[in-house]
Amino acid sequence: MAEIIAIANQKGGVGKTTTTLSLGVALANEGKKVLLIDADPQGNLTTCLGYYNQEDMPITLAHLMQAEITDYDGINVNDAIIHNKENVDLIPSDISLSAVELSLNNAMSREYILKNVLSNIKDNYDYILIDCMPSLGLLPLNCLATSDEIIIPVQSQYLAAKGMTYLFDTIKKVNKTINPELKVKGILLTLVDKRTNLAKDIRNELEETYGQYVKIYDTEIPIAIKTAEASIRGKSIFEYDKNGTVAKAYENFAKEVLHSERQQSQYKVAIAR
Repeated sequence: MAEIIAIANQKGGVGKTTTTLSLGVALANEGKKVLLIDADPQGNLTTCLGYYNQEDMPITLAHLMQAEITDYDGINVNDAIIHNKENVDLIPSDISLSAVELSLNNAMSREYILKNVLSNIKDNYDYILIDCMPSLGLLPLNCLATSDEIIIPVQSQYLAAKGMTYLFDTIKKVNKTINPELKVKGILLTLVDKRTNLAKDIRNELEETYGQYVKIYDTEIPIAIKTAEASIRGKSIFEYDKNGTVAKAYENFAKEVLHSERQQSQYKVAIAR
């Protein structure tokens, strides 16, 4: 069964989409079968993989969730999955997902619609990564309800780190009400400018505030123009600039994620014995 990880932060511009795509491709390069889910009506993840004409896609996440809300069984989730040349699969999204969020207000079991959509394909993947929209509404709640863990990208800026309090409050509420198994997998520093002391100050603040409860990944993702260029061209950083600093950083980050998975598995086996 897949490990479902939400890439989430209620603040925009912190590198959620880039992290979802780059981690997904890096895990695929390590031999893992990966599904990416674009759960943002802006469809940035879909665009970053080179699918620019989103309105022409026959089936998107909006169709799947709307079918689940209305109990319509004429849509198969597998028909929505796009097999990308970079060895990751994608469930795409477009602006129509905004209308689905409005429909969720009156839906039965509204927090579990996405979980129900994914229930039949979880066994087909090692990892399912969800690119969450930058808000704390019903769509992100659906993402948290279906996820096992959360990775939180945090831009290396003072206000970005400060705003995490609201996200952690939401995670606590989700734990108490709709998903008691949800855990924070770790915090990833993104858009780091090594030329300044700010990144070091932000890391120290995160360590002091959250370090005893949450893993702060050793890997830091540097700021680089190549990242934006790759997105514009519909490629991951690995295809666009595989030898660059950002690609190397995400490669190291994927290894950290896999290492923590192995440690958890060993711990579970030890407990079972």
